[in-house]
Amino acid sequence: MGLMRIPYTAPLPDPTIIPASAKSFSGAINALYDFITAPNASGPSGKTVLLTGAGISVASGLADYRGTAGTYTLNKTYRPVYFHEFCASHEARKRYWARSFLGWTNLHKSKPNPAHHAIAELGKMGHISSVITQNVDSFHPVAHPTLRSLELHGYLRSALCLSCRREYPRNQFQSDLRVLNPTWSAFLDEMISSGALTTENPEERRAKGLKTNPDGDVDIPGVEYSSFRYPPCPHCLKDPPRNKEGEKDVVRADDDGAWDASSTGGVLKPAVIMFGESIPGPVKTAAEEAIDEAAKVLVLGSSLATYSAWRLIKRAKDRGMAIGICNLGGVRGEEQFFADLDQRKSVRIAQPTEKLLPGLVDVLRSAEIERLGHRPFVPAHWGN
Repeated sequence: MGLMRIPYTAPLPDPTIIPASAKSFSGAINALYDFITAPNASGPSGKTVLLTGAGISVASGLADYRGTAGTYTLNKTYRPVYFHEFCASHEARKRYWARSFLGWTNLHKSKPNPAHHAIAELGKMGHISSVITQNVDSFHPVAHPTLRSLELHGYLRSALCLSCRREYPRNQFQSDLRVLNPTWSAFLDEMISSGALTTENPEERRAKGLKTNPDGDVDIPGVEYSSFRYPPCPHCLKDPPRNKEGEKDVVRADDDGAWDASSTGGVLKPAVIMFGESIPGPVKTAAEEAIDEAAKVLVLGSSLATYSAWRLIKRAKDRGMAIGICNLGGVRGEEQFFADLDQRKSVRIAQPTEKLLPGLVDVLRSAEIERLGHRPFVPAHWGN
């Protein structure tokens, strides 16, 4: 069984900045420059692997978990739908898909921000071996398609059938939800026209009665979700698969095309690893291999609150790798990660990634120009 995605909810301490000069923005860039460029013989690639979290996507207008405007900070009663609930309960699925229906518009229109594009440049410069991301927004593969991205917790761009395991494009699924739920569709259009779903200001959203949560989820206080309908997997509807007992599942749709409660299969879930769901073994192995092949690991915008991410940095620690962390808030277990490491090879920064990473790229480019400009003259071989 793979690792389960369970959030860590204990309070996190304020970060201790390493080195002390990294408290300023320019000092942080210089510290990160030293970290990225420091020679390190460990790891086959000699490069840095990135582990990114929700904090790196805040500048794209998405929510994070523990930031000043994060879900756990502003919405103390927030509780996600857990995987076992989604699988077992028709009502839980209605709740999930209704909220996802409202949240998809903002997620779908959001784009990678300067931090993602800076990572692309760092990859082209040869400093990054790969990116492991906890995020499900697909910004990394869009921003840097030639730099390997491993989506640890899956992605929202598809729905996945629990019976046949086929994927269904989320855009098409959204269109199906609109057709099945005309009242909800009208409400969504009203929210869009009011600006409640387009503003990136969390205060404005809450003023309009909305609570934005991670994973494309929008909470409308006081709304009843039981009227929401969702479609079955179109493939299973045509050809129901066999279940674990070898019997064919029952997959039915009502006259409008909505999943019928008498069905025993054909349920579509988001292609994300939901809370309480296990990460597939191949993904777990690929993440471990990405750590093992690198010389250093740099955490960007993550509190490491899920064990699936925390254990990767623990693995890097056990291997004696240099560790860097850039996160505005505290990070789970960070005092352990830095306790025995040579602090000259480590860095702990609390600066916004959408400003820090482009600044790092500028410094690296300037250093390369200076290096080439001062390169000793070597006569061409034909000049001898």
